[in-house]
Amino acid sequence: MTTFGIDQNYQPTVGTAVIYLAGGCFWGLEKLMQSLPGVVDVVSGYANGRADVSPTYKLVCTGTTGYRETVRVVYQPERISLDAILFAYFQVIDPTVANRQGNDVGTQYQTGVYYPDENARATVERIVSLEKERSPKFMVEVGALERFYEAEEYHQNYLDKNPNGYCHISRNEMRAVSAMLVDPGKYQRPAAEQIRAQLDEMQFKATQLGGTERAFSHPYYENKARGIYVDVVTGEPLFSSTDKFLSGTGWPSFTKPIDVNTLREVEDNSHGMRRVEVRSRAGNSHLGHVFFNDPVSPNGVRYCVNGSSLRFVPYEEMEAKGYGYLMAYVK
Repeated sequence: MTTFGIDQNYQPTVGTAVIYLAGGCFWGLEKLMQSLPGVVDVVSGYANGRADVSPTYKLVCTGTTGYRETVRVVYQPERISLDAILFAYFQVIDPTVANRQGNDVGTQYQTGVYYPDENARATVERIVSLEKERSPKFMVEVGALERFYEAEEYHQNYLDKNPNGYCHISRNEMRAVSAMLVDPGKYQRPAAEQIRAQLDEMQFKATQLGGTERAFSHPYYENKARGIYVDVVTGEPLFSSTDKFLSGTGWPSFTKPIDVNTLREVEDNSHGMRRVEVRSRAGNSHLGHVFFNDPVSPNGVRYCVNGSSLRFVPYEEMEAKGYGYLMAYVK
């Protein structure tokens, strides 16, 4: 297998893999990645700058070295997929800006995903292609690792040493990502031609073209059976029947997802309205919209979803179909 770049302090071990991520200040990204089950080691450092420079924090902060504040993430593929790590990364960065994240400005804060070998490259390019679809601009560097140097010791585990230290990733984002329940690596999006072949006309219109089915037209609206609702394209589990309620709107409605990480919210200003569109994480399927302060919803939140974007898996079939790990979320 072809490998790229130089990282003299990293020694591969059996059962592990590595990826390099630049996401602004490395203190927060290091802490976030450490929270993911299956990630076994995270080190802050500097990546892909000038070959004639041995980087230090002071030098990198001058903005003249080309180095990015980057974390080396070592993980066990049997426990967590690279898909999950990359989606977690994209969940907490702003991919639309260059040389900046949060309040931090400078070339050292440029975002980037640097793959160490061909296997990782294929996954990175697949996820990046999907993320570009839902981003109005995409400024993240993507390429092979060239070189990586570990940062000074005082930068390592910085937020453990300084619990109240600066972090551009919010605590809510930290909590959400660290509680990831569904691994997207199990539910990869098929090729475009396969999607077209497996969906009927309304399913395709809803998930791929952002269409909306007629109110009260889908049998899932009144479905009261126990089970889960998954993305019709990928099978990624999204909602539990436990959190479904009759909203009176004519579309299947839910108070919350099984795992908040499986959804992506996108500003939608179409049709002269300001709404929040909801898409699936792994498939980028259009699902519907989310509304807040809903008077009918038990918790004030209503995920209003096209039944055509979903596939229902009855509780009795969840184990056989690979969703047994979610049975506790169906009451």
